[in-house]
Amino acid sequence: MTTGTVKWFNNQKGYGFIQFGDEEEVFVHFTGITMEGYKALNEGQTVEFDIVEGSRGPQATNVTVVESE
Repeated sequence: MTTGTVKWFNNQKGYGFIQFGDEEEVFVHFTGITMEGYKALNEGQTVEFDIVEGSRGPQATNVTVVESE
């Protein structure tokens, strides 16, 4: 899994971008978020995810929020 930070996520439209590595970004759609209930992310959250090749290029899947201690 890759670790990154939510750059932005539009809760109304259900998509955004995660920043990881050396300023790389990957698209995230709400269907790729692994959580119960309403699937949304907040700017600045740390997340873990896998990258798959989607129909429009790389996108994040199996996205889980890393809980801060």
